[in-house]
Amino acid sequence: MDKNHAIVEQDGHVLIITLNRPEKRNALSPGMLVTVYEAWRQLDEDDNLRCAILTGAGGTFCSGADLSAMKEGNEDSAMMEKLKEIPDLHWQALLRHNRPNKPIIAAVEGFALAGGTEILQGTDIRVAGQSSTFGLTEPLRGLFPLGGSTIRLRRQIPYTLAAEMLLTGRRVSADEALRFGLIGHIVEDGKALEKAKEIAMTVSENAPLSIKAITQSLREFDGSLHESEALAKELEIGEPVFMSEDTVEGLTAFAEKRKPKFKGK
Repeated sequence: MDKNHAIVEQDGHVLIITLNRPEKRNALSPGMLVTVYEAWRQLDEDDNLRCAILTGAGGTFCSGADLSAMKEGNEDSAMMEKLKEIPDLHWQALLRHNRPNKPIIAAVEGFALAGGTEILQGTDIRVAGQSSTFGLTEPLRGLFPLGGSTIRLRRQIPYTLAAEMLLTGRRVSADEALRFGLIGHIVEDGKALEKAKEIAMTVSENAPLSIKAITQSLREFDGSLHESEALAKELEIGEPVFMSEDTVEGLTAFAEKRKPKFKGK
């Protein structure tokens, strides 16, 4: 199990996770999944971290599962032991559930196919290079997109577009993905990480408690809840923020015409 299949770095308040298997178009591997899972838990637990960027090395985001390894049926003994301890580690790594309580920005170059598009749906802000390609290719291989796409994608883009992506397996260009609403920004090829860092810097300068609460509300209360119920739950999450030291600091800094110094308290 090669845990170097993903690289985790910290840049100020930002955690940068780079899928690092370019010779395999960053296809998922046991070591990659374990490292990414551990990175999400680090993001959760470290109060100094305010958001994360997920990207891929070598001009590719992620091409999904390693189909060659699946066909050969090779089992990684270290991964099997890890799964005994945390049976759903792979799903947590792919952001299917137990997502970190802080925002995640995707910086996509090249292919984001199958598991690459699945993990993308677990992120909050998405930037892609002009030549990026997206797709849920599982039905072309007799597979099922178990990363949550049959549930999550239809909530993020129009139903008929989600159905077409899922049922035909066709690949979608960055321009189409932007029109669908699957991504939020298109940049020149090779510039996705740069743009993601720019966004991450803006997010990390804001009040940490505000960002965590907003992220929780955004993720938990979608169109499946009646508006009145969702608004009631929003109050539960948002009102405590106003009792924080950061609120006092934010208002004081505004009055004094200076930049606030938030502490996450």
